[in-house]
This record gives sequence, C-alpha cells and structure tokens, in this order.
Amino acid sequence: MGEALWDMLPEGKKIGGAPANFAYHISQFGIGSCVVSAVGEDELGTEILKNFSEKKLNSLIETVPYPTGTVQVSLDANGVPCYDIREGVAWDNIPYTPALKDLARRTQAVCFGSLAQRSIVSRETINRFVDDIPEVNGALKIFDINLRQGFYTKDILCTSFRKCNVLKINDEELVTVSRMFGYPGIDLQDKCWILLAKYNLKMLILTCGVNGSYVFTPGNVSFVETPKVEVADTVGAGDSFTAAFVASILKGKSVGEAHKLAVEVSAYVCTQNGAMPVLPDDLRRKVEAND
Repeated sequence: MGEALWDMLPEGKKIGGAPANFAYHISQFGIGSCVVSAVGEDELGTEILKNFSEKKLNSLIETVPYPTGTVQVSLDANGVPCYDIREGVAWDNIPYTPALKDLARRTQAVCFGSLAQRSIVSRETINRFVDDIPEVNGALKIFDINLRQGFYTKDILCTSFRKCNVLKINDEELVTVSRMFGYPGIDLQDKCWILLAKYNLKMLILTCGVNGSYVFTPGNVSFVETPKVEVADTVGAGDSFTAAFVASILKGKSVGEAHKLAVEVSAYVCTQNGAMPVLPDDLRRKVEAND
C-alpha cells in the first residue's frame, strides 16, 4: 500500500514505488498480490495502469484529481540512489473504498511504509486497512520504514510500530529512529531487541547494506552476509528482499531459509537496472523447494 510512481532514472523513466515493487516481486513467487495506490488523470497515470496490466499485476488503484507521482533519481558512484520526491500527488490521496475494505478481510500479508503516510488522506487509508484485517487469520503486517526527505514524524512512526507485527529497517534508519525515541548510545543489535520487545513484534528485519542483514525474532537472531555482486543500481533491492522473505514465510519456510533467499534475490536485483527485473527461474523455484 502506498506510492505508485515513476522513477526518473539517468537512463530513462521506470515504474517505481515500494508497494508496486513489493507486489510485483511477491507475485513472481506465485503468490496473489495487489498494488493499492492512486494515479492521476494524466498520461503518466495511464502508463502505470497499462504497465501493471502488462505485468499481470493486480491492483486497486484509484484515479484521483492530482498528478501522478514522479521521483527524480540520481545515482552516486556506487550506484546508490538519491531521491527528489514530488509532493501533492495522486498517491498522497488514496481513498478508502468498499473494495479496499473487502480486500483487507482477505489479506494474509500487507506491506506499508512511512513515505505514503506523509499526507493525512493516505495515512488514514493505510491505518484503516491495517485495522480491518481480521486478527484471527494471523496476517503479517509489515512496516517497511522509508525515511525520505523528512516526510515522517515520531507520531507516524509510533503508530505504525504499534500496528505492525513485522518491522523492516536499515542501519541508517535505525540510527535516526534511535535518536528520535531517545536511546542512541547502544549498539544496533541492542536497539533491535528493544524495538522487538517494546512493540511485541513477531520479527524485526535489519539490513546493513554491504555489512549483511539480520532477522530478530523473540529469543533468536539470523545473520546472513551480503554477497559481492556487480551493482547496476540498488533501486528496489530492499523491496525485493522483503517480498522474497514474506513469500517464503507464507509458503512455510523457516526464518533462516526465508532470510537466505531474501538476500539472494536482493543481490540479483542489484545487478539489474530498475526496480522490477524478472527473476531467474532458479530463484523463483527456491520458495517451493525443500532445503
């Protein structure tokens, strides 16, 4: 749920936004997915809807009287993206509809971030959707923090921490959150244990770029090194990590197995341009394989 937009990359525009990336990658593992967002009554919005249709990606995307979102993306020497995100756009104004309420009742996993909550309309829609997911179905409610350009507040983060049961955060975001919440003077792992316990989370995923990644669960931690690959760009790599991890958990894999596949998938995405490359068959099949 959240932003569907165009990433204006040096080599041209590509569809982006964390929710679309997540939904696209999880669908590659044979799991039904749906992008929830909004586009404008313009050519860029029409292109997004056409692109999702061509990718056979299900969506509940409303057309609203605001421009379709765009992000100017520049890459540094290491292929790491810097973003200039346009404000007052369609995905800031996602309405809560009866169709969304019905979708919530059938949802096994939802992924949402902080960026799409910068405006009150989309923030209330996301919160209502998460609240309408029945507690009895054991759904995964993944809060994938996305701290961009100051488009977040302590209150928004606090509310999302309480509503999620899986938190995904990177090392830089964890430092920012720690300063905001008043425990900056301890190491990263201790901060993760504090968040896991304070918000009664099922899992906390910490990604540390080239320094590997961790998955914390009550009483246990999984660590996987980041493989060395030829990086084209890192756009969408984190979303592919989340999608592969969630797909694996939904298919009955252990946390360790899910974590290992998530790292492999995100490493592959880093070798490709843009956020939505087609994954190789061998990676897609690993969700079904018995280790």
